[in-house]
Amino acid sequence: MIIAIDGPSASGKSTTAKLVAKKLNFLHIDTGAMYRAVTLYFLDHKVSLKNPTQIQHSLDNIDLKLSTDGKLFLNGRDVSETIRENPVTNFVSQVSSISAVRDRMVDLQRKLSRNHNVVMEGRDIGTRVFPDADYKIFIVADVDIRSKRRYLEMREKGVKISYESILKDLIERDRIDSTREHSPLKKADDAIVIDTTRLTIEEQVEKIIDIVQGNH
Repeated sequence: MIIAIDGPSASGKSTTAKLVAKKLNFLHIDTGAMYRAVTLYFLDHKVSLKNPTQIQHSLDNIDLKLSTDGKLFLNGRDVSETIRENPVTNFVSQVSSISAVRDRMVDLQRKLSRNHNVVMEGRDIGTRVFPDADYKIFIVADVDIRSKRRYLEMREKGVKISYESILKDLIERDRIDSTREHSPLKKADDAIVIDTTRLTIEEQVEKIIDIVQGNH
């Protein structure tokens, strides 16, 4: 079974998807983390986003592995924490908009899902990666609430950043993600929308579990 969860940045989809997968005993695949890992590789190797040959060569040298406990390995190195840092966050939307990157990641996401029950979350899961997913959920939330959530999350990690800069960043990421030419962020026609603006994480998880178990 494939459960596809899409939505904009900081809408709560990663935490929700992880908990839904845990409750159902499914494999959780965070596609955003995969794009972040590619971004980290590009930054580390100073890959020019204007050089298709360099991009392709880099993609050929990237090996991503997902452990059962949710850790992500880039060429054998655990990058689960590093990919959440600011340099990657500031660059990931630009890298994600490159068609060669998306093609490679979609291929890998489909391979990772073979022979598994999967909860996969991202921005184009229900529209491109798995258009025939058993369940499609599209999570939305007001940008102010999303910014507040991200601000609190960063503060808990000890990262000093202003609410205003997070709000500005999310508005820009929404713009890039929803207007990019290749696999833009958009709701699949048959997706169920869940507005998490006034929901706790537990309530979000419960809603999805109810949908999957036919209680909605």
